[in-house]
Amino acid sequence: MEHEKIRLRVSVNPALLRWARERAALTLGELMRRFPHYEQWEQGVTQPTLKQLERLAQALHVPIGFLFLNAPPEESIPIPDFRTLPGRTARPSPDLLDTIYLCQQRQAWYRDFLTREASRPLPFIRSATIKQNPVGVAADIRRRLKFDVEERNHIPTWSEALRRFIEQVEAAGVLVMVSGIVGNNPHRKLNVQEFRGFTLVDELAPLIFINAADTKAGQMFTLAHELAHLWLGSGGVSDVQLSAFPDSEIERWCNQVAAEVLVPLEEFHRLFRPDEPRRSALDRLARHFKVSTLVILRRMVEAGAISGEDFWQAYEEELEHLQQFERKGEGGGNFYHTLPLRVSRTFAEAVLISTLEGQTLFREAYQILGIRKHETFQQFAETLGVR
Repeated sequence: MEHEKIRLRVSVNPALLRWARERAALTLGELMRRFPHYEQWEQGVTQPTLKQLERLAQALHVPIGFLFLNAPPEESIPIPDFRTLPGRTARPSPDLLDTIYLCQQRQAWYRDFLTREASRPLPFIRSATIKQNPVGVAADIRRRLKFDVEERNHIPTWSEALRRFIEQVEAAGVLVMVSGIVGNNPHRKLNVQEFRGFTLVDELAPLIFINAADTKAGQMFTLAHELAHLWLGSGGVSDVQLSAFPDSEIERWCNQVAAEVLVPLEEFHRLFRPDEPRRSALDRLARHFKVSTLVILRRMVEAGAISGEDFWQAYEEELEHLQQFERKGEGGGNFYHTLPLRVSRTFAEAVLISTLEGQTLFREAYQILGIRKHETFQQFAETLGVR
């Protein structure tokens, strides 16, 4: 029996184990709670069995084949990286990488689906250049999306305006996926300090992913920012913040477009009252444009209505206020109601219809939707009214 156990052990380079652990941002102690002998494996004192290595690879979110390499692979983000957050590590997390890979897989499926449907390329993809005035590009975005300020003025809250904004973007042909976890795994939470969103440019099936770990205010600005990337035809991963004025020419231009999409500066000037107390002005203008007070603060500094020093102090106060407000409303939510937001309602309906019509295998549908059981698939289809 002892001889059999030895035979089943596999030879793994300890440096690969250390690399995988650090890649997953886990400590020795965290791993040893699940694998009591892990420290001995990483030190090369003993070796794991194949079964143990399979479980370890799953826990580290790394392909098991990586653990048999001679040296750690050089991993890079497969799309352009526009992130500018100070202090971030150069190495992308497994959560970010897996989210991008999953979205690329979904986009490829949807592109094939649209090709079979003889869909036409979207005319606004790559329709702008960085030399164009952001005001004109923002006006074109609002026009194509029917994202009208006057219509927003009649929506009860700016969080509802965000939901309407997403619907309008999807109606224009862009998949919008909003999630704070990898796939449907609640144990793999996305870090807003690593990224806030990304765009996968495609003339048939453009895709925007928004990190739901961000505030609702941040999500709305990220969506507008990523739309600018689509108009520019320059996709990639961003850490765009409402408070940021980046050095990157592309990111700075996309921020200008985003701010103009949400709060046209001409109308802002028309409504702004210089003598009005700031608190009153923030609340009134936020209600009118149906955006958060953070967006209004950004427009105030861009319009020269407040100084940079005043902006930073007011921004931190407003951010804390909004975060407290959102925490009060946090909840797990209904899986069947949150899944369309995570995977895009447009995408979900296309997969469900294609599968029920026999064009897509059920196992493929389960995989790209993150569903494991047929009962869940059926319930999801009923929730979306797909039969």
